Amino acid sequence: MSTLMNQARNRVPRFAEAAVERARLTVVPRPGSQRSGRAARVPFMTLVSLILVGGVAGLLFFNTSMQQVSFTASAMEQKAQLLDSQRQSLQMQLDGLRDPQQLAVAAKQMGMVPPASPAFIQLGDGKVLGTPTPATVDDAIRVNPMPIKKPKNLRPPPIIEKVSRPATTRGAAAAATRPTAGTKKSHDSQQGGPR
Repeated sequence: MSTLMNQARNRVPRFAEAAVERARLTVVPRPGSQRSGRAARVPFMTLVSLILVGGVAGLLFFNTSMQQVSFTASAMEQKAQLLDSQRQSLQMQLDGLRDPQQLAVAAKQMGMVPPASPAFIQLGDGKVLGTPTPATVDDAIRVNPMPIKKPKNLRPPPIIEKVSRPATTRGAAAAATRPTAGTKKSHDSQQGGPR
């Protein structure tokens, strides 16, 4: 066991000496090599700067193009809403023109008369169903509805008050020209004239 201990003691200083020797042997840069290190850094810094500037310019271009697209989209939406409202307005006009009541009124203004009892023709055999009679103004169907009358309880009889006229005599005419009691003239006349 003592030999193993001696061998371990001998090995430890050898490892320590080898480590110390390795630590002493280091590469020291030459004084002229600092310029080459700086020269090697310049292209790298230029590349990084170009990448940063290109990224910022790309983001700015992307943001600008997105805003233009947004403005175009909002303008198109407004135009679509305007066209939709015009379409709805035209559809309402068309529905009004297609209204059977409006057609009947226009036909009546042109002198046409709706028949009271129409007759029909079967297309398969040409048979006439009903009695065809010419339409006249006397037996025509009413196009416009009758005016609606209010119920009797909503139509009370009118209240009429009779007012008698005052007699137009000299006394009444004099009383009309005399000032009334509340005016300054009448107050002065009652006191005996202006003072």
